[in-house]
Amino acid sequence: MLTRRRLLQTGITTAAAASFGPAFWRNAFAAPPATLSVGPYGDLLAPDVNGIRLPARFSSRVVARAGQNVPGTSYPFPIYPDGAATIHNPADGGWYLTVNSEVGGNAGGASAIRFDAAGNSIDAYRILGGTNVNCAGGRTPWGTWMSCEEIPLGAVWECDPTKLAPVRHEAMGLFQHEAACVDPSRQQVYLSEDVDGGGLYRFTPFVYPDLTAGTLEIACAGGGAAVVWKPVIPNPANALGVFTRNQQADSIKFRRGEGIWFDSGRVYLATTTDETIHVYDTNAGTVEILYRRENLPGSPLKGVDNVLVTKSGDLMIAEDSYDNDPDTMDVCLITQANEVSRFLKLTGPAQANSEVTSISFNPDGTRMYVGSQRYAGTGIVYEITGPFRSDQATIYTPPVPPAPPAPPAPPAPPAQPGTPLGVDVAKRISIANFIRRGLAVGITTNAASTVRVKITAKLGRKTVTLATLTKTSVNGSATIRVKPTKARAKTLRARRKDLKATVEIRVTATGAPTRLIKRTVTLRQ
Repeated sequence: MLTRRRLLQTGITTAAAASFGPAFWRNAFAAPPATLSVGPYGDLLAPDVNGIRLPARFSSRVVARAGQNVPGTSYPFPIYPDGAATIHNPADGGWYLTVNSEVGGNAGGASAIRFDAAGNSIDAYRILGGTNVNCAGGRTPWGTWMSCEEIPLGAVWECDPTKLAPVRHEAMGLFQHEAACVDPSRQQVYLSEDVDGGGLYRFTPFVYPDLTAGTLEIACAGGGAAVVWKPVIPNPANALGVFTRNQQADSIKFRRGEGIWFDSGRVYLATTTDETIHVYDTNAGTVEILYRRENLPGSPLKGVDNVLVTKSGDLMIAEDSYDNDPDTMDVCLITQANEVSRFLKLTGPAQANSEVTSISFNPDGTRMYVGSQRYAGTGIVYEITGPFRSDQATIYTPPVPPAPPAPPAPPAPPAQPGTPLGVDVAKRISIANFIRRGLAVGITTNAASTVRVKITAKLGRKTVTLATLTKTSVNGSATIRVKPTKARAKTLRARRKDLKATVEIRVTATGAPTRLIKRTVTLRQ
């Protein structure tokens, strides 16, 4: 358990941690519309020795490659690196780089690489194990890493790079987590949910910075741009039997919430499906759109994912991948003047079927870390050095937090019997895991139901059935694992490419019509 004493021991106070960068868009929505620009660093040069296109005077090096020992250590780096952060080490002036591993089957988790003050890696080790699909997360002002599980009923795990045992924070919600960020002024945590139609959540600890207990709320429509926060039950499996995002009927439905970052009184949220960056103003209690790709033809910024605010006030964004598009292997910038540009591009055949992850900076902002999740099929993390901008604008000081709000409205009434209250399916799974353990389908009902799951895919010119499974008397929350037939498993093992499959879930309760829900999942090679 983290205590206030632990917070003070880190040497980081709330005032110092209130803003990683300067006042970022103090009048964000009075700014001109986003425009295209070559950017503050200029054009990108030809690929360097690591296949990275960078501006002049920047260079790259590999700091970790999956399956190989981290340089200077005997620790083999895990596959599929995703969300990352750096944490200052006051003992020697160096820092830790904490990195998630987005692997299922209880083989996920997070690692730490310890760097000395000169930037040399001197140790590496696991700080979290036995968890699932650890996607992104967030750094805390007191020197820990919140690692988030991107699975139905996934949890937030608080990890300490000094090797203290990780802590599972069920009070922060059990849902398909993506990322988290801390507002140290109001002493609250914001969380994103990587589900199309998912929510934006706010967690208020009872005793900050201890995250083991508190109030979890979801952002709901308040009229215009206003947001109203309403409570949800963190563990739907043991309470209402309703997923958190469905507990309040008027919750704002975001199109796959991914990267999230707090800076100077504002929370920046990236949603990948609609390629949009939203900004929640914690002072005004409003949410607005800062960037939407469809509004800027020709924009290089696609599939927005991980985000952060740099010391110079630039919003830096990593791109998610889709359809193996090499034009989505970028890190882009949006400056305070609302100019959109590329900062770097990962190139080469080893980047096929990968995506950009793990963007973070060392504590003084001179070294940038960025990953390619499935580089050569396993993953890699680079360090970028060069003349990063560090000019400081006037630091924005948030006002005194407002008085506590009035008691929230009660949760919405439960759905009618026979209604499937929640269905969760992972958006991607390896073919090997699909064959060995099956695809996990999370289902919640409020009446005894028969659930039939059918998975199909197009092989050649034909649509074939890969797997089917029927469960009777499903009532409440359950997880159904569906495996392919032996014949289809043999076919899948022979594939050399990813495969998009359709998951059909039919829910039938006595006296109620059959409900059909469809989801798409990528079976990865």
